[in-house]
Amino acid sequence: METNNGSESTNDSYVYRCVLKENFKYILLPVSYSLVFVVGLALNFTAMYFILFQTKRWKPITIYMINLNVCDTLYILTLPFLIYYYADENDWPFSEPMCKLIRFLFYTNLYGSILFLSSISLHRFMGICYPVRSLPWMDVRFARLVSLGIWVTLLIFQAPILYFTKTRKNGSLLVCHDTSIKDLFNSFLVYTSVVMFLLFILPFGVVLVCNVLMVRKLQEPSIGGNSTSKRSKQKSVKMIMIVLITFMLCFLPFHLNRSIYYTYRYLDLQNCTMLQNSNVAYKLTRPLLSFNSCIDPILYFMVGQSFRKNLNKKSKSSQSCNHDNTLTTL
Repeated sequence: METNNGSESTNDSYVYRCVLKENFKYILLPVSYSLVFVVGLALNFTAMYFILFQTKRWKPITIYMINLNVCDTLYILTLPFLIYYYADENDWPFSEPMCKLIRFLFYTNLYGSILFLSSISLHRFMGICYPVRSLPWMDVRFARLVSLGIWVTLLIFQAPILYFTKTRKNGSLLVCHDTSIKDLFNSFLVYTSVVMFLLFILPFGVVLVCNVLMVRKLQEPSIGGNSTSKRSKQKSVKMIMIVLITFMLCFLPFHLNRSIYYTYRYLDLQNCTMLQNSNVAYKLTRPLLSFNSCIDPILYFMVGQSFRKNLNKKSKSSQSCNHDNTLTTL
């Protein structure tokens, strides 16, 4: 295969018969990643300050939020390396170990964000739909154990990235592969399919089911009858919808289009138009994936305001009212 500049391609766009035109990514990715880096870093640092220094009483959801914040922040800190790389048109100026580390951190913290968002949704679901039955699993200690389990799971499932990620010469350029070299691509496809199923499809299913059931529960007239409770339920529904829409706009398009593109590459299609279109769609969803790091802090701020309002009410509320008031933190 030959690329646009006529040299043999060894980058992630390698296919047997088709020439993929993707010069647009050398503008799209550096610009979008730069925007996410500036805005996302400011928002996440602000959220981290708020959680660490302004939250007086840590709750299970606070544990999940700070871990989500760490994932988003570490993810954002990998972007300057990728900004430089794509702005320089796939010329990696660092070593291969650095290439492995950046790809490892990029995907580890990406899937960490997914898992912690899923944990938040599941925690909300149990608190709203099963407030009494879920009490043994609603304490801070349990949230810490779950968070530790998530980090161990991430390290185990993302460790193969350190093996698959390689650097290769492409003419005068040093390519840092986003997938793997050609000889390892089939094995990489199996690995990434397993990771996508376990760390995206299953968590997305949990989020979808939990949020739909929570909306139905919150719309029942039996949960609170005063105007304050109604406002709390309306705010909770809005936040549930934000989480659900974030999943569907940021994570779903990326994984769907990446799967289609990888499948076409594996099948070695002779239809270059289909392969080109799938490649373009995949590259266009990368910025959407990164924008999630800018959306998550909005949830921190919404929850934080509710926490502050409720702190003075906790000592005066009964246990039953306490469950109802937690709606304002969801």
